[in-house]
Amino acid sequence: MRVHKLTFAALAVAAGLSLTACQSGNDNAGNGQSDPSSTSSASTGGSSDSNSSSTGGGSGTNASDRSGTSTGTGTSSGSGSKGSGKTAGSGSGTGASAKTGKCRTADLKISAQDGTISGDPDGTVVVTLTNRSGHDCTAAGYAGVDLKTNAGSLSAKRTGQETVSAVLKNGESTYFPINYPLNTTGGSGVRITGLIVTPPDETHSVTLAWPGAASLPVTDGSGASVKVGPLGSAGQGG
Repeated sequence: MRVHKLTFAALAVAAGLSLTACQSGNDNAGNGQSDPSSTSSASTGGSSDSNSSSTGGGSGTNASDRSGTSTGTGTSSGSGSKGSGKTAGSGSGTGASAKTGKCRTADLKISAQDGTISGDPDGTVVVTLTNRSGHDCTAAGYAGVDLKTNAGSLSAKRTGQETVSAVLKNGESTYFPINYPLNTTGGSGVRITGLIVTPPDETHSVTLAWPGAASLPVTDGSGASVKVGPLGSAGQGG
């Protein structure tokens, strides 16, 4: 009987120890504790995941940077396009604002020479207007022409030819003719002493020496008169 009691007591102690061990294991599991090897493995795995995540973030950032650069390039291209538009606009504005003014007396060098061709019934004097202003100017229309004579001033009449506008660059010239009747009467006629030329649309005149025949025939008003053609209606020398 005593032997059985010891056996039961030993079994009870063993059962108690086993229960204590189980409770201790459960407590450790509940507290989240693990053995060093498990902790090290988990830590290593976490570090790897972190690095992988960090690397992935870095790739995403670089991709974002590239995208930003590409966008910046697009912006730059757009800016260049706008700059080109502004440049073109500027050329157009400058061209539109540049206007050529009329040739003024002060802009012109005016001279006259005999342009009579042998056999013609009338004499011709060719007047040359040369642009010396240093810039372009427009010449068009009829110049005013007056002959100074011993009988007074004689104004030339317009031929009625259509006028043509011309832009004279600096140094370029235009010409017009003065036609007058030749004195073939054998008399002294009306002596010409000078030529007064007033450019179109101007009030300032220049006085030149008369290069043609010395006199005009005396008429009662029914004869030929002195006539002037428009600018551009005669070439150099007639």
